[in-house]
Formats: sequence, structure tokens, C-alpha cells
Amino acid sequence: MKKIGLALLGLGTIGSGVIKVLNENGEMIKNREDLDIQVKKILVRDVHKKRNVTVDKNLLTDDPEEIFKDDSIDVIAEFMGGEMPALPYIRQALSRGKTVVTANKEVIAKHWDELELEARKSGAGLYFEASVAGGIPLIKTVRRSLQANHITKLMGIINGTTNFILTKMSEEGRNFSDVLAEAQRLGYAEPDPTADVEGYDARYKLSILSTICFRNRVTVDDIYCEGITNISPDDIEYAKELGFGIKLLAIAKKQNGKIEARVHPTFIPVSHPLYAVRDSYNGIHISGDMVGNLMFYGRGAGDLPTASALVSDIITACQNGGAHHRVKLDDEQITFEDNWEDEYYLRLVVRDKPGVLAEIAGIFGRHNVSLNSVIQKLKTKDNATIIFITHEAREAWVNAALEEMRTCPSVLSVESRIRLER
Repeated sequence: MKKIGLALLGLGTIGSGVIKVLNENGEMIKNREDLDIQVKKILVRDVHKKRNVTVDKNLLTDDPEEIFKDDSIDVIAEFMGGEMPALPYIRQALSRGKTVVTANKEVIAKHWDELELEARKSGAGLYFEASVAGGIPLIKTVRRSLQANHITKLMGIINGTTNFILTKMSEEGRNFSDVLAEAQRLGYAEPDPTADVEGYDARYKLSILSTICFRNRVTVDDIYCEGITNISPDDIEYAKELGFGIKLLAIAKKQNGKIEARVHPTFIPVSHPLYAVRDSYNGIHISGDMVGNLMFYGRGAGDLPTASALVSDIITACQNGGAHHRVKLDDEQITFEDNWEDEYYLRLVVRDKPGVLAEIAGIFGRHNVSLNSVIQKLKTKDNATIIFITHEAREAWVNAALEEMRTCPSVLSVESRIRLER
């Protein structure tokens, strides 16, 4: 029986989940994996604070050096969130030769290269399964079961907060601000929800996942990012009428030495598997040249699902002798595409007078944007709401057409532009 000394950095929601998993399933892990995982120290801000989980108070410390200098500690699990002080703590742990298991997508996405270098220098391990899609074993699957494939595309819902908001808006007809307030009351959204609703959280996760899938480094700066704050109940209702739903998707594609990576609201058909991913669940669709299409579904956040992934990484690290299982990148030279092709849903308010549609069609034509359908919706005495669905067009062409329309006297406003993936 191999004994493992474990330290936790943080004892909030996720840290408490790890304690629960070890308390409830520790004996099972001993019997199945021949590992006796013993919690030696837990770093907290306030050792006197009341906790959601029962722990021996002698394990609590507010001094990180007690952990870094303790030779009985083999693995450090970090779930403090954010860059500071998590980044220097992870860096110091690795430099001391201690394996790190983390759920911190921001630190991994932004500082992966330097942390991997530190791990290689010291011989310590760096594991981060829980940083993407919570309890869904996605990173391990890609790294250990899909090595025989060129992965060409991934598309997924990897932020549960925004999926909860869009589900409620769609099913209950509510506006964004009301549903966001409910998500905050339920604990799905932080008091400051910016990282979720502006797409930053999904961008961090896509950076990690696309790097692993494509074996090329995809940084946060390589990813286009747009949140859901401008999605209105009108857009959601029109999507339904047209046979679509709206999801915040993380999309990455690789073809002919080019990678496109983007996070934004997207129309998807009701027939697509991702359409059925509701509430705070995650769903990820991956395409490989040999395996074809795969779909992963489950809870992408929460104490126990995330703790499940963290404890799995702890077990894997111990079975690997603490060694770092690094992601080997290809030598292939790649470029990043920011002028991708998509269909587009566009909602405009225009003056209700003869010749307006012809004028707008002319603008689209001048910018090589072909129209698939045109639908007139709300109409008043002086104006009308017009919905356009384009054929596939380049991002730059659509943007240029919309810029010209904003200067056109017949166009009162460009209300929405949402990309469409079939």
C-alpha cells in the first residue's frame, strides 16, 4: 500500500468536495488503487472560520511555507481560483519538486508554458483535468484514447453559468438580467459574473482543450471572444421560430495548417446534440479523422464533479510516480484564422418605405454576402424589423456590410449579429 501525503490550497466549495470524496470513497480507492491518500495540511485564509465540511483543525494553516517545506507532502492540490496567489504558489510547489493538481483554468491557460518548464526542471508532475468541463474526463480521453487521430474540430458548451442563463431565457421567456440574478442566488454565477457572461471562462478552457486536441499551442490571445450580455428575448424567440437554439459555444477547427478558435453566442439547429444540453450542464462535440464524431456530456462544475476529476488526477499522478505527463506539441507551423466562414443571423430595424430591401440587398451584394432568407417581423407605422439569414460568408465581409449599413439612412439600427453553426 503506497501512502501519499496530500496538501490542499483552499477549502472552499471545491476543497470541501475533495474532502468529501476522500472521506466517502477513500477505502474504495485504497482497495482498487493500492493508494492511501492522507491529507497532511490545508491552506486557508482564516483557520477559525466555520467550514462546510468537518476537518481536523490541526490540519489547517494560513502559512504556505508549512506546506512547501514539509517533506511528507508529495502532492499539492490547488483550487483557489484566479491568478493570485495561485500562480506563485503553484510555481513554488513545482520548484520544490512537489506534484501539483489544479482546477485553475486561468492559470493554466495563461501560464502553461512556464509552469510546464518548471515541472520538467524539477521532475514534478502538473495535472489539470478539472480545469476543463469539471467532472467530464475530457483531457484524459483526448490524451490517452485518441492518440491515433488528427482531431479536426471541437465545439462545445463549456460554461455552465451561461448555459443556465440561456436555458432559462429560452424556456421561460425571461430577460438576461432577471435570470442572471437567479443564477447568482443559486450559486451558479459569482457576485461579479464578468468572467462567465463575457465568455472569458470559456476562452481559458478552449485555450487548454484546443492545445491538447490539436497539439499546437493555442493561447488566450489567439481566441476571439464574445459574451451573451447582448442576447435578447426577441433573438431567442426568433431562433425558435427558425428551428434553432442559442448557446454560448467554444469552437475550434484545424485544417491545412490553419486554426480558428472562438467563443461566442451561436445559433444551432434543434437537431444538433448540443441543443439538448440544458441548465448548468456541459456538452462537448469532438471530430477525429479516424474515430468520427464523439459527444461528451455531464456536469461541468460543482463541488463533487470537480472534486472527482481532481482526485482522479491525484491517483494518476501517484501511479506515474509523480512524473509530469506533458503535452508534446507538433513541430508543424500553423497560422491562426480570424476571417472564418459562417452563416449569420442578422436583425435590423429599418424604415418602412419602398426600396429599402433592395438598398440593403445591394449593400450585402457589394460585400459578397449572399442571403439565404429574409423575414419581416414587427412592423409599425414608420419602421419594420427585418431578419436576414445569410449563406456562408467570411467574417470580414459581414462586418464590412454591417458597418456600411450603420451609415445608411434607411437602417435605423443593427440590433443583432449571431453566427450560425449547423
